[in-house]
Amino acid sequence: MGEARSSVVENQASQLDQLKQFTKIVADTGAFSAIKQYSPEDSTTNPTLIYNAVKKDEYKHLLEKAVIDNKDLSSDRELLVNKIIDHLLILFGLEILNIIPGRVSTEVDARLSFDAMGTIDKAHEIIQLYEDNGISRERILIKIASTWEGTLAASKLEHEGIHCNMTLLFSLSQAVACAEAGATLISPFVGRILDWYKAATGKDYSSADDPGVMSVKEIYNYLKKYDYTTEVMGASFRNADEIVELAGCDLLTISPDLLEILMETQVPLERKLSPESAQKQDLEKVILDENKFRWLLNEDAMATEKLADGIRRFSADAENLGALIRKRL
Repeated sequence: MGEARSSVVENQASQLDQLKQFTKIVADTGAFSAIKQYSPEDSTTNPTLIYNAVKKDEYKHLLEKAVIDNKDLSSDRELLVNKIIDHLLILFGLEILNIIPGRVSTEVDARLSFDAMGTIDKAHEIIQLYEDNGISRERILIKIASTWEGTLAASKLEHEGIHCNMTLLFSLSQAVACAEAGATLISPFVGRILDWYKAATGKDYSSADDPGVMSVKEIYNYLKKYDYTTEVMGASFRNADEIVELAGCDLLTISPDLLEILMETQVPLERKLSPESAQKQDLEKVILDENKFRWLLNEDAMATEKLADGIRRFSADAENLGALIRKRL
């Protein structure tokens, strides 16, 4: 009897395989070995992931290549450092695109989060670097912080056929602004929302009443109810239960440790989100202009604080990357 039961369990699909039936899986890592192991459709990176990766021996050769290939491009030391950082991001992106069938997200410098034209110019540089290496812009998502200036940049870039992944997103108002701008993808941050509420209230939350999960469900349902083409990709998970609660979301970007848990778990997984169920939701239409956007963001203490904190963190890790590069120049 024990042997028969074991056989049944072994033949059941993992939660990861079940999830892949209705949600696109995106690897939230810069580690090539992890991407190969879990076979995601897409992959996303950010300055923190790249900074952590290049400190490991297996990825140092990419940092060395970025430095060697660009060290004579400019006599302006800081301009040179920024060019090398861009080249390093592209080298990681190229390696990832050799592994995955879909798209890779490459992030604009967080220090441009309140500079629409600077963001546009940087996106053009990133796309040009990929195209110089034979990669179509269709396989690239430019990651931009979900500020008002970020939505202005995304609107122009999308009209040029450059697709955008709007990151550091914590509120419905940000999501609506990004969708109105025509952004290809938005990345609401589940775990960081939970972090804020746990710190603010001192409470623990179950997966069902997790504030980050509830935020993404609201955003998903709103965009589907009002027929926006923008895709929703839940991000920044703290546990596998959050992922299970968002089964059916367009995409979920998941770290290797949580992918491992899902792959090893053989429990039936229920679809929680769908376009059909979204149509039944009672959600009031949000009308936004710049003033309304800034007011709604200001009124949401969590979103305001986490957006600012996220920009500072990504900026700090870009600075850390710059420090590594300066040592090698």
